[in-house]
Amino acid sequence: MTSRLYCIVGGGISGLTAAYWLRALAGDDATITVFDPADRLGGVLRTERVGGQPMDVGAEAFVVRRPEVPALLAELGISDRQLGTTGARPLIYSQGRLHPLPSDTVAGIPSSPASLAGLVDDATVARIAAEPGRPLDWRPGDDPATAAVVADRFGEQVVARSVDPLLGGVYAGSAASIGLRSAAPGLAAALDGGAASLVEAVRAVLPAGTGGPVFGAVDGGYTVLVDELVRRSGLRWEPAAVESIEPATPGWTLRDGAGGRWRADAVILAVPAPRLVGLVTAIAPRSAAAARRIASASSVVVALAVPPDAGFPEQSGVLVASGEALHAKAITLSSRKWGRRGDLELVRLSFGRFDDDAGCRAADDELLAWAVADLATVFGVTVEPVDVRVGRWVDAMPQYGPGHGDIVAEIRAGLPPALAVAGNYLDGIGVPACIAAARRAVSELLGARMAR
Repeated sequence: MTSRLYCIVGGGISGLTAAYWLRALAGDDATITVFDPADRLGGVLRTERVGGQPMDVGAEAFVVRRPEVPALLAELGISDRQLGTTGARPLIYSQGRLHPLPSDTVAGIPSSPASLAGLVDDATVARIAAEPGRPLDWRPGDDPATAAVVADRFGEQVVARSVDPLLGGVYAGSAASIGLRSAAPGLAAALDGGAASLVEAVRAVLPAGTGGPVFGAVDGGYTVLVDELVRRSGLRWEPAAVESIEPATPGWTLRDGAGGRWRADAVILAVPAPRLVGLVTAIAPRSAAAARRIASASSVVVALAVPPDAGFPEQSGVLVASGEALHAKAITLSSRKWGRRGDLELVRLSFGRFDDDAGCRAADDELLAWAVADLATVFGVTVEPVDVRVGRWVDAMPQYGPGHGDIVAEIRAGLPPALAVAGNYLDGIGVPACIAAARRAVSELLGARMAR
């Protein structure tokens, strides 16, 4: 029997997880080739040595309440590498000063006036209190921009000072660029189910989301997971960029930028939405048209190792409200969040929001100056970094705008047989969502094979 040939375009967590599951389900005889022109596999999962310590300079954490990462770590036999937070809490920088992160909120949307007391003015607190008494215009299935709903019900201050900081940190976007169903799917479901107010909907969601840690990481950095996926999948890595995909009899022919031709029985495209458009326009125009509607943002991470006497507070970090006179959108006090493991403290600053790519265009020296200045402004400390690393991620942060679920359904429905997609632009940002999309892509391919 001829060995099956599988090609995966994209060597990030989506592509590598797909390779691992293809190997597990298709068997040792399958040939699995991953195409990625980068200098290493992993995509936005990139671990560097900073001050002699491993530190992720791309994606850093995962939501532990989703099962995908813990389950994958267990499958790979590395559950002991799952790392929890210290319990230190984050802050919000708003109106030129630090505030505790509001409690009892969903994506920063409050469940009561007390949730945001001190962060917003008295008039806004009163507006939150009065919200349950106002008629709510909501039709099941609606997916407006998060900002439109929150501003209408609670006012602009709640958007700028509570919701935007969280969505900016997660998506490099804002409440205006993220639909409510993506920002808070449980909240949208509660509204679909008949919640009479936004406050009531938030309160309905909170009990399922309270208790226990929210975030986890991989001890030693995500490189531990990446290396294990590569090893267990037995993949062949081709450091080449695929430029086109053409139908063959049977399967597909892939062509790379150097003129190489590759045959595949089935293909998984684990690339960002803008790359997907260029690859499938000729073979899946419906999918390409849908993917073209997904906007993307760029992001930059500046990772620093600083002396241990820098004077940072015992907090996990800072999220930055809209309109503040800072360059960074978020600061992670990594050694406070995950625990110090060396003689130096590790700090991450994230730059870049939707429609603001100044960070990606700035030189490393300029980014370092921004980082040092922002730390001085926020914490009142002057740091002299001992070591610095910069990670740039161009168009790597998809914006899940209103109606995003319909766009994704259109992408998948327009694909021909033996071609599947995976990636963070589909079912949610973050490593858990990428793992789930990769599993779905593999299931679709193997299901199609078995049906023939």
